[in-house]
Amino acid sequence: GRYLTFAPVITANWEADSDERWTVPLGLGIGQILKLGKQPVNIQASAYYNVEAPDNGADWQLRLQAQFLFPK
Repeated sequence: GRYLTFAPVITANWEADSDERWTVPLGLGIGQILKLGKQPVNIQASAYYNVEAPDNGADWQLRLQAQFLFPK
């Protein structure tokens, strides 16, 4: 089935100045479990806006994932 996902990766650069240290993304993603032939696969697509980021950091993060599932 389909599902919503929220899994931001918050990072800190401890060597940077305090006002340039954090990257904090906020967003959502969608996923679906499906079969490619007989192989079950979990696919996800997510978009996150960085509400806090260094001046030279990205405004957005996009994440695409695929996990091959091996149920018993």
